[in-house]
Amino acid sequence: MKSAYELAMERLEKAAPSVKLSDAQRAEIAELDSMYKSKIAEKEVFLGGELDKARAKREVDEIQALQLQLQREVRRLQAEWEEKKERVRGAD
Repeated sequence: MKSAYELAMERLEKAAPSVKLSDAQRAEIAELDSMYKSKIAEKEVFLGGELDKARAKREVDEIQALQLQLQREVRRLQAEWEEKKERVRGAD
């Protein structure tokens, strides 16, 4: 007898079959993951340093501006990253 989880997974597989990736696609996605993780870390380190300087000077407006900039940059990079991964997944 199948569990509710197994039945749900079967229904899900019928509704939206999983995509099988080739070795080349997996390698390209891994490369994208590595590249974008490093880009995000670079932004966090750079803007984190700028935030530390602004905090030391107690510049509230500058702190808020830098925090917003960091959030925007990370969101932009994450969106770009996901878009590129979807293109790789779609390429057959």
